[in-house]
Amino acid sequence: MNKALNWTPDTMPDLSGKTVLITGANSGLGLESTRMLAGRGARVVMACRNRDKGEQARHEVRAAHPEARLDLMQVDLADLGSVRDFAHSFRQHYERLDVLMNNGGIMAPPRQYTRDGFEMQFGVNHLAHFALTGLLLDQLETAPDPRVVLISSFAHRMGEIYFDNLNAEKWYQRWKFYGQSKLANLMHALELDRRLRADGSSIRAVPVHPGYSATGLQRTVAGGGFFNALFAQSQTKGAYPQVFAATSELAESGTYYGPHGFMELWGMPAEADMRKLAQNEDVARQLWRVSEDMTGVYYLDID
Repeated sequence: MNKALNWTPDTMPDLSGKTVLITGANSGLGLESTRMLAGRGARVVMACRNRDKGEQARHEVRAAHPEARLDLMQVDLADLGSVRDFAHSFRQHYERLDVLMNNGGIMAPPRQYTRDGFEMQFGVNHLAHFALTGLLLDQLETAPDPRVVLISSFAHRMGEIYFDNLNAEKWYQRWKFYGQSKLANLMHALELDRRLRADGSSIRAVPVHPGYSATGLQRTVAGGGFFNALFAQSQTKGAYPQVFAATSELAESGTYYGPHGFMELWGMPAEADMRKLAQNEDVARQLWRVSEDMTGVYYLDID
C-alpha cells in the first residue's frame, strides 16, 4: 500500500482561464473529470464520438454547475482521419491548451478493427491519443503550465507489446490486447516525458490509472456489474488520479499515479507501481517509432 499524497478535490485551485480537453468526456471517468474541472472554473472541451450523448452529458454537468463553460466537439478515436480533422478544428478555435486529458478508451471487446485497419484497442486507446498529442503540442506549449494526462491501468502489468502482431492478424485474446494498449499508454507517457525534457519543454506528461472503478467499460465483460457492486470504488473516486494529475503542483512529469489502497484498487492519489517492462527505454523508443509510422504523426524526434 503506497502512501496517499496530500491532495483532495477540495485542494484544487481555481481553474478560471484554463482550457482542458478531455476525450471520452460524455461518460465514466471523463464525465466525472469534466464535472470536477468545470466546477472549478475551467473551460472544458468535451471530445465525444456521439454528439447526442455529449449533449446529454453537457446538460447533466450544467445541472450541477450552471455557470460551467463546456464546449462540445465530435471525434471518433477509431478513425485517424477524424482525429486529424478534430485537431485541425481545435487549433482553429483555441490558441492555447492547458491540459490534454487522453481519457477515452475501450476495454476487452471481441476482435474488431479501426477504420484504418488497426486492432481496435491498440488503435483507440493508444494510437489515437499518440496522434492527438503530437497534433496539439503547439497549443500546449503556449500555456503557462501545460500537461498531458494519459490514462493507463493496472492491467498494464499483464501487457506485452506484440510488435509482430500489433493488428491481431496472427491471434487475438481480448484481455492480452487490452493489457497491451494500457502498457502502450504508460510507455507513451514515460517516453513523452523523456523527449519533452530533452526538448526543453515545460509540458508535464503524467500517466495515471483509476484503480478498479465502476464505469461503463465493464458492460462488455461478463459479470462486470456484479463485481462492480462488490469491489469497485465510485467512478468519481476513480477520476481522482487524473484530476490530481491535471491540477496539482504535486503531480510530477514522468511519475505514475493511482489509488493508494490495497493493490491500488481504490483510495486517494499516490505514486503507483509499474512493471519493469514499462520502464524499458529501448522498447519505448521502438514503440514510439512504430506509432509514428502507423499514425503518420511525427513529433519530438531525438534520434
